[in-house]
Amino acid sequence: MGGRLSGGTAWLVYGITACVMVFVMAPLLVAISISFSAAPFASFPPQGFTFDWYRQVLVDPDFIDAFSFSIGLALASTVTSVALGLPAALALQRSNIPAASVMQGVLLSPLIFPVLITGLALLQFYSAANMQQAVVNLYIGHTLVTLPYVVRTVTASLQLVDRSLEEAARTLGADRWRTFRRVTIPQIAPGVAAGALFAFMVSLDNYPISMWLSDARAVPLPILLFQRMSSVFDPSIAAMASLMILVGAAAVVVLERLVGLRRAMGI
Repeated sequence: MGGRLSGGTAWLVYGITACVMVFVMAPLLVAISISFSAAPFASFPPQGFTFDWYRQVLVDPDFIDAFSFSIGLALASTVTSVALGLPAALALQRSNIPAASVMQGVLLSPLIFPVLITGLALLQFYSAANMQQAVVNLYIGHTLVTLPYVVRTVTASLQLVDRSLEEAARTLGADRWRTFRRVTIPQIAPGVAAGALFAFMVSLDNYPISMWLSDARAVPLPILLFQRMSSVFDPSIAAMASLMILVGAAAVVVLERLVGLRRAMGI
């Protein structure tokens, strides 16, 4: 049954939604406001207004290196997660493979286990295998924790696909690949885009995996932020965090322009 909410129920739902939005957005707004403070130390409410901290951050070689590395790592792990997650979801949803539910549980297990434990397990595995390339280790680790998001969203999208359109395409002479490319992909594109967005953001903001696997030559931005906060906590830290928030917001805008945010989220 559907229909619009009315009366007291509508006000209750809107009130709860507003409270949740405030709870989620307040920390972000605090960090952004601190980044414009003219005080030498981070404080809230901010004192004065200046862009100097952004100017300082944007010419900081450590920040530029860490930011570039994090963006590249997030993009690489996202592309790999989509390349692996799409066929995996298709196999789980369309193929009559034995123990499909067990295999799906294994693929989604990184969502269940604490990421800190996953990072420690990867560190022990890399140590035992004598894998000492931090960049490769981070790439594998980030792909491992982002892959489940793609598998989950694509699997959900495949469940909503109109199979009659695929059958019609096959009846009209299209082969399996052309049917998949011209009929199936357009229907699941929002789910693929949403999974890619989640994967990118999880990789970009990931601290636990990076904490265990990074070294002095491969420093993701969350690690740099933690190192800076351990020494001196000035508004430049908030400026770095605000730039990360800006990247996330830009990714959401791109998703909205490409496939529509409401469609990608299945709304």
